[in-house]
Amino acid sequence: MARHPTHFTEEDDEPLIQGPMGQVAPQPWMKAASTKKLLAAITGSGAEARFVGGCVRDAVLKRAVKDIDIATPLEPEAVMVLLEKNGIHAIPTGIAHGTITAVIGKDHFEITTLRHDVENFGRHARVAFTDDWRADALRRDFTINALSMTEDGLIHDPVNGLADLGRGRVRFVGNAQQRIQEDVLRLLRFFRFFAYYGRPPAHGASLAACRLNAHLLPNLSGERIRGEMMRLLLAPDPAGVLTLMQGEKVLPHILPEAKHFGRLRQLAWLEDKGLHLDGLERDPTRRLACLVETDAAGAETIAERFRLSNQDKKRLIALCGQAEQDVSIEFNRQERRHLLYRLGKDTFFDRALIAWAGERSLDPRSPSASSEAWTDLLIQAQAWVEVEFPLKGRDALALGVPHGPLIGELLDGVRQWWEGGDFKPDRAACLARLKAAFESKIR
Repeated sequence: MARHPTHFTEEDDEPLIQGPMGQVAPQPWMKAASTKKLLAAITGSGAEARFVGGCVRDAVLKRAVKDIDIATPLEPEAVMVLLEKNGIHAIPTGIAHGTITAVIGKDHFEITTLRHDVENFGRHARVAFTDDWRADALRRDFTINALSMTEDGLIHDPVNGLADLGRGRVRFVGNAQQRIQEDVLRLLRFFRFFAYYGRPPAHGASLAACRLNAHLLPNLSGERIRGEMMRLLLAPDPAGVLTLMQGEKVLPHILPEAKHFGRLRQLAWLEDKGLHLDGLERDPTRRLACLVETDAAGAETIAERFRLSNQDKKRLIALCGQAEQDVSIEFNRQERRHLLYRLGKDTFFDRALIAWAGERSLDPRSPSASSEAWTDLLIQAQAWVEVEFPLKGRDALALGVPHGPLIGELLDGVRQWWEGGDFKPDRAACLARLKAAFESKIR
């Protein structure tokens, strides 16, 4: 693509570009009926509308496009009127900052009015609307996010985002130090985008700014940190970027428990390439548990710090729990069944994957017999049918056991006997065992 520099930035001597830089062939999402209907509603008034952000970036790279964002010089109230006039449901999701969500059937589009920052104070900036596409691009975080594209695929690239995208270079727009101090979350976004779009080495000035401002990360809310970290953990090779964050003394500010980078790399390989099991996908909570070195109490601390959901908190604690419940291919089939019962099939499966990844981190060239044993263990976990202890507290009460700790003591004893019998004793046998245990207590 030919370049047409007008002047150079102060930061990297990179030319600022004016005019289209090339063209992307129409892709299915661009030609979809809902996309065309939305664009026609906006441009029918004579206003311009372009695709912006991730959909442009991924279209250039020929990656799957998930979210379609559109920018226009029209102010949000005018956009709302046009959408409703054309029978499109409009939601004022962030109208004060110029953002509206348009809903057409199952498709959602985010439409934002061009803007420039008047005053920036962290997550929320005071903005003014504009009709200047370049001014809007210059307020974005990274050059690869400052691209815009017309309906027919013409790319506008005022800050050399296409060149950076081709090089695998993630770089802040303008002064990296200033952009991070405007919103510290951009520091984590830098590493997240590097995990998906970057190629080593990382951009020097951007990396230096991240290192210098890392001490500000604890000022972010747990929800914002969680959002970026969980997305980063879903990258193809999160271990490489997390190792970079560790070396730059960034990661200790938000996750000092991170220790097992090699184990995480092997887990990611198993999830993506090494195993072909139904339902096995990248899982950020499993990957987080694989990365950290901690116990159940420490896992609870991490969950509180990241404001994990109750479900993810419970999972993380279970995966980082008692060492005596670690999964091993040395167990015989009955021992496996007993641990499957105690842990549950999902936790057993995840802990087996993490244990295998740990073994591979010590020697990636593990013998085929070991791989077959681990695979067999995982298949057994997937096939496990949950069993339920046939007695409840009311069964003890029916036998005359008084309310109190004796009920739990007696039931635990029968449960251990039932488990020792490989879960085969039925309800009648368990009731008989409970009755005998109670009678021995009251003699």
